[in-house]
Amino acid sequence: MQKSKKKPLRENSPLWGYLFILPNFLSVIVFVLIPIVASLYLSFTDWDLLNKAHWVGVSNYVKLITKDRLFKTSLLNTVLYAVYTIPIGVSLSLILALLLNSRLMVCKTFFRSVFFLPHVCTLAAVALVWKWFYNAEFGILNYILESVGLPGQKWLSDRNLALPSIAAMSIWKSAGYNMVILVAGLQGIPSYLYEAADLDGARGFTRFRYITFPMLMPSLFFIMITATIGSFQVFDSVMVMTRGGPANQTLVYNYYLYQNAFQNFKMGYASAMAYILFIIIVVITILQFKLMGKRVSYDL
Repeated sequence: MQKSKKKPLRENSPLWGYLFILPNFLSVIVFVLIPIVASLYLSFTDWDLLNKAHWVGVSNYVKLITKDRLFKTSLLNTVLYAVYTIPIGVSLSLILALLLNSRLMVCKTFFRSVFFLPHVCTLAAVALVWKWFYNAEFGILNYILESVGLPGQKWLSDRNLALPSIAAMSIWKSAGYNMVILVAGLQGIPSYLYEAADLDGARGFTRFRYITFPMLMPSLFFIMITATIGSFQVFDSVMVMTRGGPANQTLVYNYYLYQNAFQNFKMGYASAMAYILFIIIVVITILQFKLMGKRVSYDL
């Protein structure tokens, strides 16, 4: 019997497509899906990275919710951080976008690049620079205050100022990115809507209320979702600037998770914290879709 010859792989074969996406597919499995499943299992165990993991059931979750005072403190600090950054940050980005989209604004490309530049810089580098700005002895902020006759502040060592100071830095860094998204949204609003408003005699705030703001809702909705998720995942700035101090006033959720995982070697406990954070973010995102999603219209 004659052996059947193998057919050559044709150029238009769908197998080529699967071969091209195989590396990315494998990376998602190895670096995303497997760690997700592994961390879910570890959240029900007691594991110190050295010894064998012991199954403890839901005791990690029960301890976090009922007995861990720092867990509640870190969650509250994270919520306060989100309250500081999201409303002010989105409002500032919207003001900048409206200014850059105005016909009276000159050098738009230059200012757009300047405002966007902080987003390009790494957060660790930005945090180091702002830590120098906030220095109580030779920081530039206290120098400015003292030059106009005002007393200097201990920005990062004051219990009442530490968390707002970190939030201010985060607002400065993210404002340019959100501004670019809003500028794109503003430029996507059809001009005939404003022409119709001019014919009806609508001016200023009336145009913004009935045309600009409703048409900008998809962009604002996207920014609100991403800003909320980013606020609950804050870590780098706290790690560099305060390490949770003073007196745990900047102990945010992810930094406390890091302490449990890589300082106290409670990997199971930290995994439980990670899944609680995941549930919190999912619930908040669903609520945002329920409350804001109805107001978002994609019709032009």
